[in-house]
Amino acid sequence: MKIFEEIESEVQSYARSFPRIFNKATGEFLYDEEGNQYIDFLAGAGTLNYGHNNPIFKEKLLDYIHSDGITHGLDLHTKAKGEFLEAFNEKILKPRGLEYVMQFTGPTGTNAVEAALKLARNVTGRENVISFTNGFHGVSLGSLATTGNSHHRGAAGVSLNGSSRMPYDGYLGDEIDTTAYLDKVLSDSSSGIDLPAAVIVETVQGEGGINVAGFEWLKNLDKVCKKHDVLLIIDDIQAGCGRTGTYFSFEEAGIYPDIVTLSKSLGGYGLPFAVVLIRPELDQWKPGEHNGTFRGNNFAFVTAKAAIDHYWSDNAFSEQVKAKGEYVSERLNAIVEKYGEGNFTTRGRGMFQGINCVNGDIAGKITRRAFQLGLIIETSGAEDHVVKFLCPLTIGEDNLKKGIDIVEQSIKEICAKESSIPQEKNYFEAEYKMAS
Repeated sequence: MKIFEEIESEVQSYARSFPRIFNKATGEFLYDEEGNQYIDFLAGAGTLNYGHNNPIFKEKLLDYIHSDGITHGLDLHTKAKGEFLEAFNEKILKPRGLEYVMQFTGPTGTNAVEAALKLARNVTGRENVISFTNGFHGVSLGSLATTGNSHHRGAAGVSLNGSSRMPYDGYLGDEIDTTAYLDKVLSDSSSGIDLPAAVIVETVQGEGGINVAGFEWLKNLDKVCKKHDVLLIIDDIQAGCGRTGTYFSFEEAGIYPDIVTLSKSLGGYGLPFAVVLIRPELDQWKPGEHNGTFRGNNFAFVTAKAAIDHYWSDNAFSEQVKAKGEYVSERLNAIVEKYGEGNFTTRGRGMFQGINCVNGDIAGKITRRAFQLGLIIETSGAEDHVVKFLCPLTIGEDNLKKGIDIVEQSIKEICAKESSIPQEKNYFEAEYKMAS
């Protein structure tokens, strides 16, 4: 560990939660240098939907490398890119009745968001963008302006302008449709909110605490955007590529966004890859207006195509993910019913779920104990209060059960310890009273 302490920046984050040197990974497992095995319920923060070193993708990638295939191509036309585009168009877009052109950006999700925001502003001639409470869209400055988290925003070093925050679905209570408030604000010239170029939203807020937008809310949001001639951007970077059970997280809402951002598991193998999907009439870029040296990751084109061909040529994989998601829901609901006592609730959709704890201290204790028992799982939310289940979609049923068993055991132990603390120091009861 010495070299990391001496050389690596203090900005490191996940390494603090999991202080081991990892040197091998397969499927849903990570291994450290001492040979210890861990079930991975983090999956690269949603980058490894198909697991570590997926053997199907690995074979395709090795064949491509051995054949001296193009590695770096800027935005040149390459065979690997063409084959990926063909597969995406034929097996992802057309079956869903979607018509988009694809912009290749720099390899990170935040770069796709930056491009989407820039394009929306250029097309509409407006500057303001509506974003939502607890949203997370990246940490480069444009994306950060639309991100709600104060921890990340506070590190910007400059004023973050160009975005107005609105309440997400459920933020003001289940009985209030916050899209009606947005409609009112945009209809009133004296509201103080400039007519925006776009609205950007996650259908499931991952870093924000696994907050789920209802399908009706998403439909209403789409209607409000159309009413006011505002572009709708769906940030599907973490919720997309099958995480909710369908390839795009917005499919079941029956909406057709103007712009979609994808990254994380798009590359299949964990290789950096990000794109923006754009309605053809909105593709008004001039050549080179938004570029990036690494916008042509041909290795990722190869593995991304392999992912589409193997998992998305029919509905079988989607149905498997939905079935696993139902199992996760059943288990988490049972855990909360057994140990909750007002301290835990469940949230999420598909294989994108979490246990909401009464505070971040309890959530942290649960994930630390889980790590000691052989499970890598993290927290999310404004106060790191949500235990976040983000395992590979390809995880075996036995290991999915085993991972949740570890979480349940961790909760059982933490609850037992907390209940033995004198009442005035009982975090559960103190926080519960405060909430009341």
